[in-house]
This record gives sequence, C-alpha cells and structure tokens, in this order.
Amino acid sequence: MDAKEFTIFAEELHRLFQYKDGHLYWKIRNSNRIKIGSQAGTVAKRGNINININKRLYKAHRIIFFMHHKYLPPIIDHIDGNPLNNRIENLRPATETQNHHNVGIFKNNKSGVKGVCWDKNKKKWLARCCFQYKIHHIGTFDSLEEASKMVKQYREFLHGNFARHE
Repeated sequence: MDAKEFTIFAEELHRLFQYKDGHLYWKIRNSNRIKIGSQAGTVAKRGNINININKRLYKAHRIIFFMHHKYLPPIIDHIDGNPLNNRIENLRPATETQNHHNVGIFKNNKSGVKGVCWDKNKKKWLARCCFQYKIHHIGTFDSLEEASKMVKQYREFLHGNFARHE
C-alpha cells in the first residue's frame, strides 16, 4: 500500500477513527460487527494490528502515522520493537536498512548479547555487527562483558538512533 492509496482516505480516516494512547477507536458504525467506541483491528500473526476498511486490510501503525503526519513513508519503525505499541511517539519513518538495525536479539542467541557468540576454536568471545548487509568483525575478547561493551559501542556508531542492543 503506497501513500497515493492512503491520501484517498485522509479525511475518511479522521471520520472513521479516534486515536487515543496508541489505539484507534471506531467513531462510526460501517458494518454490523462494529460498535461505536470499540477498539479497531485484530492482531495478525506477525503481531501487527490489522484493520479492515471497505474490505481492505490496513496496518494500524500506518493509519496512525498518516493521521498525525499527513504523509506515509514506505517503512514505519516501532522504536521499541513492539508491533503492538502504536503510540505516535513510538513510530518513526525509516529505511529498510534502519528498520533491520532495530531488530532485537534472535531467539537462538546463546550468549545473551546481540552480536556476540563463543568461538570454540579460539576459546574467546567473538563480537560482530552487521551494517549495509555486511558483517563487520569487531574482535575476539576474553570476557563476555568486554565483547558486549565493544559491540554496543560499534553498533551505536554504525546504526545511530536505530541501534538496538537487546
């Protein structure tokens, strides 16, 4: 869905919804299942909230961003990484790369520190960081704490405001 499709709905969105604390509430009843004042949308498999408007699904965070800023960037990033937190303060425009920088720690991470793993050949902690689809080797360290500190510093340098450590 691009911004052109959304501009058709600019006034319509304000007519349909009231925004409050990161949620949208129906202001009018446009189907039998909708109650005025009820929260709009359902949680999708990926965790985003989808809202059905005229038989089309829209993501709640995109509607909220558009209602507040009057434009729609290609990608909207949830600053805290929580797709259910659609407070306007938690939404920001991003590039695809910036959005990837703000990804949390993977479930299969065994060190508990993003970007750090145990190198069993060297018997040291290996620190790495990805930037522009390239893996940057930061170094190997004797302690997990030292590797953690260095990868965090490097990530903040490369990723700026989109750096996410957990």
